[in-house]
Amino acid sequence: MPSITPLGVAALGLLDERPMHPYEMFQLMLQRAEDRLVKVRPGSLYHAVDRLARDGLVAPVATERAGNRPERTVYRITEAGRLALGDRVAELLGEAVNEDPVFPLAVAEAHNLPADTVTALLRRRLEQQDAVIRSYQAGLESARARGVPRRYWIDAELSLALLGAETDWIRTFLDELASGALDWDAPSQKDDA
Repeated sequence: MPSITPLGVAALGLLDERPMHPYEMFQLMLQRAEDRLVKVRPGSLYHAVDRLARDGLVAPVATERAGNRPERTVYRITEAGRLALGDRVAELLGEAVNEDPVFPLAVAEAHNLPADTVTALLRRRLEQQDAVIRSYQAGLESARARGVPRRYWIDAELSLALLGAETDWIRTFLDELASGALDWDAPSQKDDA
């Protein structure tokens, strides 16, 4: 069986809750802010569901039409889909994979920019991340208040912890730049050549 993409995992997870059509899945993902976990657009979600159907992991159960809107096919997860979802989630949880994160690459190459530019850019990043952190915190408080079982929002806790670690590192790094503890203007090896 072909590997299930992250969007396919998200789609199977939604269909494990109940049957629905891809547009409803898209709206639910946006409502739950799952687009922070996986890139999703309506077209890519329809394509992912089609692939899952071809692979026998989901099956159509009904076609609905609301007013003048086009027909929408409602899908359900199959037993093979539940097994594949469990296997793929277990694989993703148990295997450390380098997913080519972009920020560490930018940090690795930041020495190519002047210190004041790096400082300004990282301060801007901190402002953005602080807003995201506040949003996660509000979402977690809302989930708790509504009595949503914790197992459904542990991903937000992880995202919050990772963002916290990254912002702590950025603040420490900026302090080192500002204090001179990190000599940004020291000659590089290429300057010695």
